[in-house]
Amino acid sequence: MDQETVKAAARFRGLLAPLLLVGALYCNCQDSSPAPVSRSSALHTPPPDSAYAGNEACASCHEKEAGTYLVTPHYLDSTLPSEKTILGSFTPGDNVVRTRIPNLIYAMIHDGDGFFQSAIDITDPQNLKGRAERFDVVVGSGRHGQSYFYWKGDQLFELPVSYWTWTHEWINSPGYIDGQVNFERPAEPRCLECHATRFDATPPPSNSYRPDSLMLGIGCERCHGPGAEHVRRMKSVHPPAAGSPDLAIVNPAHLSRDRQLDLCALCHASPGVPIAPAMSFRAGDAIADYVKIAPPSIDVPPDVHGNQVAALRASKCFSSGKLTCSTCHNVHHTQEAAASFSAHCLQCHTLSACPRSKLLGEGIRTRCVECHMPVRKSTVVTGGSEGSLLQAELRAHRIAVYPDTQ
Repeated sequence: MDQETVKAAARFRGLLAPLLLVGALYCNCQDSSPAPVSRSSALHTPPPDSAYAGNEACASCHEKEAGTYLVTPHYLDSTLPSEKTILGSFTPGDNVVRTRIPNLIYAMIHDGDGFFQSAIDITDPQNLKGRAERFDVVVGSGRHGQSYFYWKGDQLFELPVSYWTWTHEWINSPGYIDGQVNFERPAEPRCLECHATRFDATPPPSNSYRPDSLMLGIGCERCHGPGAEHVRRMKSVHPPAAGSPDLAIVNPAHLSRDRQLDLCALCHASPGVPIAPAMSFRAGDAIADYVKIAPPSIDVPPDVHGNQVAALRASKCFSSGKLTCSTCHNVHHTQEAAASFSAHCLQCHTLSACPRSKLLGEGIRTRCVECHMPVRKSTVVTGGSEGSLLQAELRAHRIAVYPDTQ
């Protein structure tokens, strides 16, 4: 046992007395491990470090956009660990996940050496069977939940306990088998591709990265493309005019409808199967050249979360030819309240067109989304606690008439 584990184990033993072991945790997720890259030579290669300017450079000229974006769930989707960024409780009694093995628990500990997750055998006085690993990366803004990674050299692994926002508790991380001490689930490139701005993957194994290349959060350049050349040109003696292709930056609003949707689909259309190196997709590319996303079955509606872009495409409203993700979502701002989305619906629809308008009157003006994009339980985003399945409750992205909401 290494020195760090021995130190951590000693800290944890004093917390075990008040714990009651009840129930078990179960969770379920899809494996998004990447398939072998088969045709990367025909596609983009990931941009080098020098291609990126950083969020601070963007904010120096785009202060208004940066001021609101830097507090959004996208920007906060991965961070370094701190008392503020880790949402779960470290208070004794609330810092534990119990397993189906009566003597095995996971404890979350915060002390002067940092934040740790530890597997503890409470029947072992010396805790010689225990293991502790540090919180090194926080993934998830916490709007729905969080998972956590730790570094082992240049390899990144997922910690076995996650945080579930809906019930405000620690749970087994998706994909981990309840009752097994396992800290070895690799953080695959496809996972980081949707939770970070950039990284440099190194030769196999697949979860091997250059640690100082990891830019946390979904930064400006994830959707606008690498910005170093844009900054250089804008600071030159004769900067390009607004709207010029010489700006060397992507404005997603100027992309075609399909390319706008593809930009969102990179992370909002299921994990898919990678067919090109991670981080090689750039704003303006066709997603089909980078990730193979299976179309949903015609007999099964898209999951409320698993493929939001496919759900939107399955909507009658989408056939108008006008609707995109940004019709309703302004990514430079935090999420609007559900009632406010009705204003977008009323750009095309009238209150009187709704069969319930006479019954509800003016009250219907803020209820379009409530009825036509209701909150549903996901079969994809799940966790487990106390022996029961936890299903994320998320808003459906298939705009339709749902009989149970009428």
